[in-house]
Amino acid sequence: MSAASGEPREDAPAEEPARRDEAGEAIAVRRGMFGANNGGDTTGYGGLVRTVRLPGPSERPYGGPRGRTGHGEFDEVADELEGALEEQGLAPAEVIEKTVVDRGEVTFHIARTHLPAVARTLRDDPALRFELCTGVSGVHFPGDAGRELHAVYHLRSLTHNRLIRLEVSAPDADPHVPSIVDVYPTNDWHEREVYDFFGLLFDGHPALTRIMMPDDWQGFPQRKDYPLGGIPVEYKGAQIPAPDQRRSYS
Repeated sequence: MSAASGEPREDAPAEEPARRDEAGEAIAVRRGMFGANNGGDTTGYGGLVRTVRLPGPSERPYGGPRGRTGHGEFDEVADELEGALEEQGLAPAEVIEKTVVDRGEVTFHIARTHLPAVARTLRDDPALRFELCTGVSGVHFPGDAGRELHAVYHLRSLTHNRLIRLEVSAPDADPHVPSIVDVYPTNDWHEREVYDFFGLLFDGHPALTRIMMPDDWQGFPQRKDYPLGGIPVEYKGAQIPAPDQRRSYS
């Protein structure tokens, strides 16, 4: 059975081209528990094969909890955001690449050049009032050609008691995303952490330096293509080999 029908082929390559279907967008086929391919699978699950999928765009009505107008809360947020963008002379279809409702949560995928304008609108518009950004998370999808790096922002409205997410993507070849520290100052350290671990460059950040790793560290440790090599670790008298030196079960 083909990967597109929900069951990955046993002879599928490690990476397949992105495609859309009713179940979302398949961006890769992962082998083994963690998809390791440069140090051996040490989990004992080397035969595990599964398709990596991103949820596709959702259609109206988006639903969600009942909002102030009696409609779904996600639709109310989308309507207010689109209306506010139009008042600024921006075309919502050019700003919002897609809206995804998955597992009871809504994510607005934003074109990266418009991220600061969207963040400011969400914070300042009285009908939206997402005053708090609880952080930004980095994600690396090597098989998502042309948008391998993702930044996901978690926003909360204290006024209206709502939660949404914004997501932007950037290619490996141009890993730049506008900083929104001037909109949400608490994002200062969060953006530094995503830069430190994933290599996303937040243009306009006041001091984009490493925050966890040494300043002279090579590479970005949470990317999926980061080498598994390392140094042995001693634990309770036992010597634990580095990941690339452990016994492989694959």
